[in-house]
This record gives sequence, C-alpha cells and structure tokens, in this order.
Amino acid sequence: MTTGVRQAARDAIRPRAPRWPAPVVLALLVGLAGVGYRLALLLGDTPRANSDEATMGLAALHIARGEDFPVFFYGQAYMGALEAYLAAPLVALAGPSVLALRLPLLALYALFLLLSWRLTRRLGGDRWFALLVVGLLALGADRIVKNQLIAGGGYPELNPIGAGLALLTLDLVTGRPAGRRWRLAGFGFLAGLTVWVDPLLLPYVLALGAVLVTITGRDLRGRGGVLLAGAALVGAAPLLGYGLAHGHNPLAAAVTAGGGDAAASWADRLHGGLVLGPALGMGLCSPGHCATWQLWWALALPVLLVLAGVSAWRTVRADGGRAVRADGARAVRAGAAVRLALLAGAVGTLAAYTVSSAAGRTPVESSRYLSCLAISLPALLWPLWTVARRRGPVDLPRFAAVGTLIALLATATVATAGALATVPANRAEAQRHRALVEALRERGVRHVYGEYWTCNRLTYDTGEGIVCAVVDETLRPGLDRLPAYPRAVRESPAPAYVAPVGSPLARSLDRSPPPARQAVTVDGWRIWLPHP
Repeated sequence: MTTGVRQAARDAIRPRAPRWPAPVVLALLVGLAGVGYRLALLLGDTPRANSDEATMGLAALHIARGEDFPVFFYGQAYMGALEAYLAAPLVALAGPSVLALRLPLLALYALFLLLSWRLTRRLGGDRWFALLVVGLLALGADRIVKNQLIAGGGYPELNPIGAGLALLTLDLVTGRPAGRRWRLAGFGFLAGLTVWVDPLLLPYVLALGAVLVTITGRDLRGRGGVLLAGAALVGAAPLLGYGLAHGHNPLAAAVTAGGGDAAASWADRLHGGLVLGPALGMGLCSPGHCATWQLWWALALPVLLVLAGVSAWRTVRADGGRAVRADGARAVRAGAAVRLALLAGAVGTLAAYTVSSAAGRTPVESSRYLSCLAISLPALLWPLWTVARRRGPVDLPRFAAVGTLIALLATATVATAGALATVPANRAEAQRHRALVEALRERGVRHVYGEYWTCNRLTYDTGEGIVCAVVDETLRPGLDRLPAYPRAVRESPAPAYVAPVGSPLARSLDRSPPPARQAVTVDGWRIWLPHP
C-alpha cells in the first residue's frame, strides 16, 4: 500500500471536526464585537461615573469587608443591591474602582446575548434571524450602554433575567420532561428575584406566568405549584424579610420614586412615553436627545406590536396539526404563546412608563425605564423577518419589511457612533476627578463637604479614605445616603470644601468663603482648604 493510499485511509477513519454554519460563526463574531466594544468603552471611562453608581460601590465595599450586607440601594427602601453583591468579590481582590463595579455587568450583557440567540432560535427563528437579533443587540447607543454598564441598580440584570424566564417558560410549556422541577424552581426564583431587584420587569413576569398557568395549569396544582411558589419566596426573600421587619412596602416606595406622586401633564406624558421613549429606550437616539429623523421608530413600533401580536395570536388559536406534523405542533404553538407574552410585556412596560410622571418630567433620563423592551426584540421583529425572507418577486410588503430592518440597523449604528463620540469628554472628566483625589491626598485631607454628584464618588474611589458630606449651594445639608458620613465630617475639626468650577456651590463659596479657608483651583475643581 502506497503512502498516499494509507493517508487516504487514515483520513477516512479520522472523525472530521464539525463545521459550524456560517450564521453561527458570524453571530459569535458579532457577539464578541459587542462585548469588545463595551469593554473598550469601560477602559475609556465611558459611560461617565457618578455618585449613584458609587453608592452601589460603597455597598460592595462594605460587603467585601464584612461590615454591612444591605438589602436595598443605600438611602432608600427599594431596588435590591444585587449588583453590589456581584461586584464585592472583585472589589475585595482589586480594591474600589469603577471597573470592578462594571465587569460583572459586562458578563451579564454577554449572557443576555447568548440567551437572546437561544430564545430567538427556540421561538422558531432561523439562524440568520438570530444573527440579526444579536447584531442589533451588539450595537450600543449612549442610553443603552448606560443601562447595561452603569452599576446604579436595577437595569443591567433585568434583561438576562427576562430572557431566561422566557426560555424557561418555553421549556415548561413544551413539556420537556428532563429537569422539569429544576425549571419550575428556576422560573419561580427568577420571578421572585425580579420583585426584589426592580419591579420594572413585572409586566414580563406576569405575561409569561399567564402563559405558564394557562398551558400547564394542571401541573401546578400539586408539588409543581408548591415548588414554584417556594422558589419565588426564596428569590424575593430579602425584600419580604425587610418588609416584615420594618413594616414597609417597597413596591409602593418604588412607584413613588418613579414619579407616581408628582405632577406632569398628559400631553407631556404621552410625548415622553410614546414619541421619545421608544426611540431612546431602544437605542436609536444620539446622546441626550433625539433628532427628528430618529423618531420614526415611534410610528413603526405600534404597527409592529399589532402585526406581531396578530400573527402570534393566530398561531396560538390555529389547529397546529393542520399546519405542521403532530410532533411539532405543540412547540410551534408554545413558541407563538411566548412571543405573545413578550409582546404583552412590551405593551405593559410602555403603558406603565407612559402613565408615570417621569415620562413627562424627565423623558430623556427616564427612558431607562424602557430598557426591558430589548427582551421583546425576537418577537417584535418576527413579522418583518417572515415577510423579508419570502422567496419570489419583491412586492410592496417585502420591500417595506426589508427597508424597515435596514433602517433599524442604520439608525442604531448612527446612535452607536454618537456614543463613541462621547469617549474623549468622558475620559477628560475622569482625569479631572482623579486629579481631585490626588490633590486631596497630597494635602492630607480626610473630610470634605461637596455636592451630591461629587461626594459618594469621592468616598468610594478612595475606599473611604476621604469622607464627603453633601451640602447644597446654600451650605445646608443635602441628600446623604449614608448617615455616618455627615456625622464624621461634622466631627472633623477642619473639613475642606470641594466643588466643580462654575457650579452653584462653587459660586456660593466664592461669594462667601468658609472661615479660615484658602481657595485653590485644581484641574477644574475649587478646593477650600483649612489654613495650616
């Protein structure tokens, strides 16, 4: 036997490595690009850090030291401190930093991409459609990356939880026997965890729960229902324990904080919720504002919700045996039911946001309340993809579907470029903040007064080496989320004062300097130091 023949025989026997389909490889590359883009932003001090995020950092610092184990975001009785517990190991290993807070959130985003791919495929979408969904989620406008990467509480973790709930619902309603009890427990635990972390996901929890109860109601009457309820109690245990111990209703506190007791006209609410909200909340706008042309999504979204809802409803109501083989009918109808639940969750989220005063009073910043809409993307784009992939001549519906998908990708890409353009300014601001920290350390300052958006950030970045208490422009006490800090500063014999140049506090202190203080300017900061 010749060498060539022996080689051919070995090649015939040797198992060939499986080849991944092209859309799978592309989705992997696109997903890695989305993660890499966000990591580059983090390394470029983007999004800009703030004192709310530093408050979560202080909770992580206290957890890492074993000094405190908070249930909620400091200074309020709602919004669970889950992000602090996720960051605590990194803070313990590497010390306090913004990056230590945000790296766990980057991992949550990567998990959301993976779950979204899986969810799109399980809902009946082909690999190319799943690639489209991953591609849209890989892009990141200013509002989107803030929702995903700032550890301010309640937003980065909701989307992976929502996608996980949808996948668990699919598994349960399609009758997968393996691990059914674990899936029931998982659904209950994630639902309870959502109630503790942030009630923004409740429309999705309720809609998916309705599908679960409607299709598998008999299974929930016995041990399955007890297991589901017990796991939900475990997930919500921190909130329930706090409520029982303090006689407090955290859900009512969350509604109040969202603007439920504030005034805003219905015209402003409708404009903020249904015109600005969809484009801002789904990452189609420039940083801090929406250009008129970017608001086209406000017209497209309700049309897509109706079309996708009608399509899913028809599939749910149809006799699956006439359309598909009997062994696939249940999966098809279950997928349609879950798509309908995702659309109902989106409608509920939009409605809850629109009726809130936050939509009318602060529509740009409050559009973060619509971050969960990304979970519905596979269901929302389903009718567009179904029409766009049809074979045959290009008719008007197909042209409109393809054009809408291209417009969506193009608008999100432009918005992503706008987020990238903020990096130089954000980096310069972070450098100024680091210069402030170094200036105070060099002068041996341990206690300072400052404005809200300075204080906790300064305290966290120094690992509480410098403690800051909040004052307003009249030098009256401001909002301090940890009462120990203002006490420590008041007890200090000679605290310093810090304020950004040109801020109301800086102007007030320049007009009426604190006694026995000398003012210096350091890289955009005014510092009033005690005389030596």
